[in-house]
Amino acid sequence: MFCSLNQSYKITQGIFDLWCRLLSAAPRSLLWLLQPNPTAQANLLREAAARGIGAERIVFAPKLPMEEHLARLQLADLALDTYPVTSHTTASDALWVGVPLVTLIGPTFVSRVVASIVRAAGIPELVTESVEDYYRVALELAAKPARLKKIKAKLAKDRLSCPLFDAKRFTQDLESMYKRMWEAHRAAKVGHIV
Repeated sequence: MFCSLNQSYKITQGIFDLWCRLLSAAPRSLLWLLQPNPTAQANLLREAAARGIGAERIVFAPKLPMEEHLARLQLADLALDTYPVTSHTTASDALWVGVPLVTLIGPTFVSRVVASIVRAAGIPELVTESVEDYYRVALELAAKPARLKKIKAKLAKDRLSCPLFDAKRFTQDLESMYKRMWEAHRAAKVGHIV
């Protein structure tokens, strides 16, 4: 099951086209989306139908408290990132519970955040640089469950030690950076400016 539990405003026509292509190429797959308002939900179902995807292939997940949300998120096989505004916190949630995420890196801050998150989680091979590459990687993972399982096992094994979730290392690095900044400031200080 593919999932993208992002806010619906992040789902562009281009990314939805790509997701529908994936559903067509993987006929036993489903797309799990966060339940939007009724108008957006109807629009998504209409657009899926226009691309030959039946309503039964799109599953809408209602909003839940965080603990319940993270528990159900673990049931997904592969998370699909939005573009050009990427997932951000939604990506971190997926990776935290062990769901690999395919992302497309772009030229702007909002289209590059998740590439950094995925790399920090230790799975840079899921950062793609073109729509076709995104499609190829996602379809390959859907078609090769052994490879997907291997990536999930890596996420589980490295969850607390990878740079993304290693809070102790992050804190030490941040404190070290502040110390270097302070020392640089003190070394350059020649007097007070009134």
